[in-house]
Parts: sequence; structure tokens; C-alpha cells
Amino acid sequence: MSVTTDLTPPTSNRSLPEPRAVLTLLKPITWFPPMWAYLCGAVSAGASPAGHWVAVILGVILAGPIVCGMSQAANDWCDRHVDAINEPHRPIPSGRIPGRWGLWIAIAMSALAAVVGLALGPWGFAATLVAIAAAWAYSVEPIRLKRSGWWGPGLVGLSYESLPWFTGAAVLSMGAPSWPVVIVALLYGIGAHGIMTLNDFKALEGDRQMGVNSLPVTLGPERAAKLACIVMAVPQVIVFGLLFFVWDRPVHGLAIAVSLIAQAYAMQVLLRDPKGKAPWYNGVGVTLYVSGMMVTAFAVRTLEAWP
Repeated sequence: MSVTTDLTPPTSNRSLPEPRAVLTLLKPITWFPPMWAYLCGAVSAGASPAGHWVAVILGVILAGPIVCGMSQAANDWCDRHVDAINEPHRPIPSGRIPGRWGLWIAIAMSALAAVVGLALGPWGFAATLVAIAAAWAYSVEPIRLKRSGWWGPGLVGLSYESLPWFTGAAVLSMGAPSWPVVIVALLYGIGAHGIMTLNDFKALEGDRQMGVNSLPVTLGPERAAKLACIVMAVPQVIVFGLLFFVWDRPVHGLAIAVSLIAQAYAMQVLLRDPKGKAPWYNGVGVTLYVSGMMVTAFAVRTLEAWP
């Protein structure tokens, strides 16, 4: 994989990164989804955590601060000129992380992720390598899947939800997860495409100027928000159907249904002002979404086979 550095990095009088700016670069607020998904995977595996606490804790740290933090550093480096338009106060365009330090940090954390992933066994190591490749493929030229409003959010959704869920289940069960676990992990990762589409609203103007074809840019805020709501809701409807009608988990299925009803109300608020309410929905609606993930994890932990 080739990491292009053809664009001149921002100039600064600093020679070393500002420590606080490094933490900002890694965006701790973004670590929660993959950490939560890894925990959902560990729960859904059905294995007792006794004797596996090191794998649980190490996996959570790997999924959040290390891999997700690395992906944020890589994305900010590759997006530094877009950020100079949208958010010039960010660490790289502001010069608080000078020169090519943003790139070096992302590369160093990629190597650290691979080393830590190796400690989680073959399943954990393989999943870590996939996550590293996905992070760079999302941001770096000439691949830069972020340019597509379809492929970019899809890749991030699968990387943030499906992959860590699958990894947590595989590491705890020390083998391939059961089909119910794989199915729900995939469904929640697909639904996260909608979450990532809403996240693109904050960069709407910069994306337009820099040729990033996010769905808010190509479809417009109203249509993109409607599509995001559908993409988030449909996988959860399928999860409800599986739990209630197929897997004999009616209580868990009803919990998902209640969550969906609450999300539907929040979606109505979102659709009245998609651009203005997208940050609000990311706090309210997404909380309901990820709560349903854990409910589902507990529901499938005792299912061994399909159906």
C-alpha cells in the first residue's frame, strides 16, 4: 500500500507535536463504537469471561484507542486540506501537529495495532490486519474510499461494528463464531452505514469543494437523511424478526421493537432539519441503536446453530 504525501503539509514553527493535540488527533469520543462492538462480540460468544479478562481488556483497548485512534490519525492526515476549510482549528491544519508528524503517528499506531493483535491469537491478529487495511483504504490516495458516499460509510460501518463484534466473539470462543453471531454482527454493521452518512453532514461544505462525494453532497441533506434512517432501521427490523419469530427470544425482540419505536420518533425530529439535527441524532438515536446491539448480544449468546 502506498501512502501518498504529495500535498505539502501545513507549515508551523513547532518541531514537535503538542501533546494535547495528539490526543485530540486520536479523537477519544470516536473510540466507543468499536469498543462497545467488541464487548458485544465477547458477550455474544457465550463463553464465561472468567480466565479471559486479559483478552477482553486487551481487545477493547485495541479496538478503541489503538485501531480507531490510528484510523482517526490517518484520516486527519489525508484530510488535512479539507479540514483547513471545514475545521482549521484541528491539530494538523492549525500546526499544533507540525510537518509530517500526523503521518508518522498513524504509521506507528498501525504497527502497534499489529503487535497487540498478535497477542489475541490468530483470529484477533487477522482481524486487526483487516482493520488496519480498511482504515488506510478509507482515507489514503489513490484508494480513498471516503470519496464515495456508498463505499466509504459502508466500510466504516463494517469496521466499527461488524469486525470488532466478530473479533470479540472469535477471541472469546477461540474459534469461528456461530452463524447467529455472524448474522447480527453483519446486520448492525450494515445499519451503521446510516450513522456514518449522518456523520458526513458536518463536512458538507468542505466535501463539496474538495470533490468528496458523500451522500449529503450527492443526494442533498434531505434525501441523504431519509436514506440514512432507512438504512439504520431495516437491519434492526430484521434483527427483531429473527429474535421474535426464528430464534425464540421474544423478550429481547420486544426490547429491540421498543428501541425502534423510540428511534422512529427521533428520526422524525431529524428529518425536520437534517443538517441542524444530525449531531443531536448522533447522540440520541445512536445511543438507542447501540443499546439494541447489547440486547441482541445477550439474546444470541446461547444460540449454537442456525436457526
